[in-house]
Amino acid sequence: MSCSDRRRFALTTPLYYVNARPHIGSAYTTIAADALARYQRLKGYEVLSITGTDEHGQKIQRTAEEQNRDPHALCNEISGEFDALWHKLNIHYDRYSRTTDPRHTAIVKEFFARVWDKGDIYLGQQKGWYCVACEEFKEERDLLADRYCPMHPNKQAEWRDEANYFFRLSNYQAQLEALFEENPDFIQPASRRNEVINFVKQGLQDFSISRVQLDWGIPVPNDPSHTLYVWFDALLGYVTALLDPEDEPTLDNALRHWWPIDLHLIGKDILRFHAVYWPAMLLSAGLPLPGGVFGHGFLTKDGTKISKTIGNTIDPHDLIDRFGAEAVRYYFLKEIEFGRDGDYNEERFINIVNADLANDLGNLLNRTLKMVDKYCGSCVPAVNPADLDGSFTLKATGETLGERVDRAYQTLEFHTACNSTLALIRDCNKFIDDRAPWTLFKQGEQVELERVLYSILESVRLAAYLLSPIIPTLSTAIYTQIGFEVDFNQPETLATLDFDRHRTWGCLAAGQTLGQAQPIFRRIEITTTEVSS
Repeated sequence: MSCSDRRRFALTTPLYYVNARPHIGSAYTTIAADALARYQRLKGYEVLSITGTDEHGQKIQRTAEEQNRDPHALCNEISGEFDALWHKLNIHYDRYSRTTDPRHTAIVKEFFARVWDKGDIYLGQQKGWYCVACEEFKEERDLLADRYCPMHPNKQAEWRDEANYFFRLSNYQAQLEALFEENPDFIQPASRRNEVINFVKQGLQDFSISRVQLDWGIPVPNDPSHTLYVWFDALLGYVTALLDPEDEPTLDNALRHWWPIDLHLIGKDILRFHAVYWPAMLLSAGLPLPGGVFGHGFLTKDGTKISKTIGNTIDPHDLIDRFGAEAVRYYFLKEIEFGRDGDYNEERFINIVNADLANDLGNLLNRTLKMVDKYCGSCVPAVNPADLDGSFTLKATGETLGERVDRAYQTLEFHTACNSTLALIRDCNKFIDDRAPWTLFKQGEQVELERVLYSILESVRLAAYLLSPIIPTLSTAIYTQIGFEVDFNQPETLATLDFDRHRTWGCLAAGQTLGQAQPIFRRIEITTTEVSS
């Protein structure tokens, strides 16, 4: 992930297409973006997190026609469902960009004019097989039998032979190759980078940026008989999102503070648009390029590709209603290596969140607070962390954990951040059993007892802090019970927590009054009926 020296960080999810309701894949991307944005805020960065919806194009027009509805009403409904899901998942975005916003139209027209003046747009003839579901022309060799689309195997590509405006993508072959060579981190992970490089090496072809016989979209400024291609329109939604509410919608206003975006976080199916078309369009318009593009993998269910056709879709609302937002956020970022394809299996989901959040983390905190209440008067024991010797292995592990987790977040290795942190918690459970504080108390070894309990409390605190971008509500509950007044769901309160101090083992102050021990995560109990279904 590219992060500039400035103390600002801007990132985007895709602008999700509103031809269908939000699904688990959309939720996966947005959870990851939210976790990264939250981590940058912990570090003291000024953060702009952008999401939104892409609302033009033939798919929308056809879907509205099939439902005998006005397309704008359809867009309002589905865009509202995305927004509602993000709130339900406790996702905090800063800007929500909609491509039907009139301010967006102004930005697109100004950008088009810059590219037109550069001489990179011309009228030509487009012939080929077109997948409406992908909103993309396909090479015949890339289609399945009977010209079905590999991305939408229940949709046949349609033959098109029409006049279109084209963007001179071929003009930017050398510049894109130089970009990928000089900035190898521009596309992540490495497997995605290799895919793009191989595609570009085959030779870039100019691509169509307009459609005819399409009403639902932005008219081509100098030829209203054409409508701008949905991708040329949608990518600029990232720029529109940078406008402050009071700004006149001009490129200069949009770009003055937050551009360039540090990171576009997307699914690998739209990598080419973001890693090839988008940089070339920006180069044509004379604009700086974003810091990078990260294309994550696909999700499967029980090892099978998720498909509405075979009926194995995952309803994110259902997952949240049954298991809670924290469990959903944790499972998908901990269990799946971001960048690779990953699988959802309900039995594994339940086992993981019960083991990690209820048993290892929740029970550890609960039993430790009760012992501190019983043996130390519900205050943090009067221990100087510097006095703990090498036998206190939790200290040695904790002292390196902050740096290791920082590297994991910066490289979007959320699974590593979770696994490294949970390893410390598991060490705590072993440590408490090995040192047996209850025995130390009976033997009158109060000093050693307090050292043991301090080590465990501090390790739990550190784990809660480092996991707060992923499970902010649970982390808030832990911090509250340890005696802090902080809410990890309120970005403005994070400024009260010094990042370097709180990510370092030994932060907990002696004598701090602790809260009452309460369960932070209740085990998920599944009935026989639910399992069999």
